Amino acid sequence: MPRLITVAAAQLGPIQKSESRSVAVERMVRLMERAHKRGVELVVFPELALTTFFPRHYHRDIEQADSWFENSMPSNETVPLFDAARRYGIGFHLGYAEIAHEADETGAIRKRRFNTSILVGPEGDILLKYRKVQLPGHAEYDPKRIVQHLEKRYFEVGNLGFPVIRAPMGGLDGINMGMMICNDRRWPEAWRVLGLQSVELVALGYNTPSLNMEAGGFEAHHLRVFHSHLSIQAGCYQNACFAVATAKAGTEDGAELFGHSIVVNPQGEIVAMASSWDDELITADCDLDMCTLGRTTIFAFDKHRRPEAYGRITGQTGAVAPQVWTKR
Repeated sequence: MPRLITVAAAQLGPIQKSESRSVAVERMVRLMERAHKRGVELVVFPELALTTFFPRHYHRDIEQADSWFENSMPSNETVPLFDAARRYGIGFHLGYAEIAHEADETGAIRKRRFNTSILVGPEGDILLKYRKVQLPGHAEYDPKRIVQHLEKRYFEVGNLGFPVIRAPMGGLDGINMGMMICNDRRWPEAWRVLGLQSVELVALGYNTPSLNMEAGGFEAHHLRVFHSHLSIQAGCYQNACFAVATAKAGTEDGAELFGHSIVVNPQGEIVAMASSWDDELITADCDLDMCTLGRTTIFAFDKHRRPEAYGRITGQTGAVAPQVWTKR
């Protein structure tokens, strides 16, 4: 019997700054209702799905940004999502901004802010939490930018690594599941850490602008989507896993998000893709047995990896200049 699970990328259209969490949650519950009617067993929502992408808005006092964050999960506003999961027997992935009062690297207990996602089971249990590691953008207001991208101001680097959990989902008693958030998808190291834990299904949410707002050089409009898809397809192929990559889309607070949510299989093929800039549910049947071929042949890590040759990957951050050739 094949190990089948039906998944959905629940793309969200724009959420404006003036809109409340209850509006966003109501839209997500409607998508879960539609997912149930289609026989979906796992729904993946985007990064920061409860609010507008607030890192585009500058607060001089960071405390003033706390209204965008959740202090608990489930919160009063998100309880309907957990109720819907139990009502329909559907798991879901949710991205949100998290405030946590916990120890930092020095051992001091303090308020900490993270770009977070959770994986919730069909009985409403939180199965896994992930905090975004690869934070893009900048920390201070930049007058040269058309739109700010202040993730480095509002979030700390995630401190949970890239965890994978084996847990029941849908009709299967165990699936190896992991998560990424947005910019993580562009970093092959992130995919490989999940692959080394035999991940079968990666849930990924993102909010990506249609234009490179940093204006550091020309990037053709169409390449934004291409690079996003390329990163996900390569990650799935090189680690023999499925991915459900879900976007926010449309013009949000005057900034355009490109959408193009996708589901990708272990061969790196896009098997479903959103075609609108609105709330849209795309579904796919994923046969997890497809993961076996890659991880037992080309990417049989136990046979072919040579970690002794990869020291630079974890031993340094910035690139260094190579040795200069000289004629002897």
